[in-house]
Amino acid sequence: MNALLAACLILPLTSGATPAAARACGGHPLDFDADGRPDLAVAAPYDATRAGSVTVMYGTGEKVKLTQRGAEPGDSFGSALAVGDFNGDRCADLAVGVSEEFVGERVPGGDGNGVVQLFDGSPEGLVAGRELRLGKPSSDRFGASLAAGDLDGDGRDELAVGAPSHRSGGAVTVYWMKGRKPYQITQKTPWVRQAANVTDQWGASLATGDFDGDGRDELVVGAPADSVKVDGQGSVTVIDVRGKRARLLTQSTPGIKGAAEKWDNFGAALTTGDFNGDGKADLAIGVPGEGLSANQRAMDYGDGTVDVLYGSRAGLRTDRTEAWSQNTLDGKPRYYDRFGTSLAAGDFNGDGNDELAVGVPGEKAVQVLAGRSSGGLTRAGNLLVKGEGQDFGASVTALPGWERYRALAKRPPVYGLVVAAPDQGLIMYAPGKREAGRVELGKVRQLDKGTGLYGYTFG
Repeated sequence: MNALLAACLILPLTSGATPAAARACGGHPLDFDADGRPDLAVAAPYDATRAGSVTVMYGTGEKVKLTQRGAEPGDSFGSALAVGDFNGDRCADLAVGVSEEFVGERVPGGDGNGVVQLFDGSPEGLVAGRELRLGKPSSDRFGASLAAGDLDGDGRDELAVGAPSHRSGGAVTVYWMKGRKPYQITQKTPWVRQAANVTDQWGASLATGDFDGDGRDELVVGAPADSVKVDGQGSVTVIDVRGKRARLLTQSTPGIKGAAEKWDNFGAALTTGDFNGDGKADLAIGVPGEGLSANQRAMDYGDGTVDVLYGSRAGLRTDRTEAWSQNTLDGKPRYYDRFGTSLAAGDFNGDGNDELAVGVPGEKAVQVLAGRSSGGLTRAGNLLVKGEGQDFGASVTALPGWERYRALAKRPPVYGLVVAAPDQGLIMYAPGKREAGRVELGKVRQLDKGTGLYGYTFG
């Protein structure tokens, strides 16, 4: 059994930085060390014979590697990451999934029990905190997915932990809801009321967003292997945790574009952003197994699509959903592209509307669609960003105001695009540009390089 704590090396601040003792946490959602600059966590779950590691790239330019104390080969420390203020001190904290750790004896060839290691933000940087685990662990892969959001409106983030191999088909446990102990939700939860199969992978992907503008985030649970009607079509469940309400979405839901087919993997990737600037979150759903090419065979990778639903006072609307693919964008759809494998949202041009970045690892690319106040996402001026690495686009994120490690400004920051090619351990970066009416990214450059599927996911 692994020990609780992880080793965390805290490096000194660069010269000229404000001393840590004189700083206080300022509430920036991506700032681990209270210096006003956003920081980036990069996972490498196969590092060190799959024991795993997470590298933190501070906005000062310093780099720190986090590992588990007592780490064992195969634990996959860094299988998922989430950033949020979990303790209410206004410093961003980091949750690290360790989905293949065994709490007891390791079972050869078996799925891990899984734990989640917390790191608390502070003016000195991230420091190891407590560990989360299920009370009765099984082959759950607890920590295979993570998401942070304010689900109860108390101003402090809750943490949702996915366990997609949990017993009857997956589970999600929510921590720190006001007045609640850890709260586990499954497809069999009475107010969820879904059929459950052991292969559904309910909770393999997670996201949060305030879709109705009431000040409380909803939780989105992806089950990419859910066989609602046909094998592996996938599903997404939108959950109001506080109100105990759940809404099932599939490609058979009236208004959602496309048709549910075998192995589409609807819900394999999720992200939320405000694509039309109305103050309510919108939801993008990756469907990387969607087949568009003629004569595609069953179980082929898939050309891929992305479905987008827009928020409203009544929550997510299905009467004006969009389905995006390379049939209508730059690039050419091929059965191995896997368009929609990864997703990220960020304002790359500073106009107040988020853009959508879509990973297309089979094409070694990322597709960027512009957001606009009139109508949301548009194909006009869409970008196909190419980079180095065999699977460039397998994971993506957006990071605000990071170019030259500048402090976050008071006006809305311009985001940059961060892209990984984990097979080669390459992390690439393209800065955004403050451009009215269009999206333009700077030159793609290498930001870092590592081993062990470095860049598997970001936080």
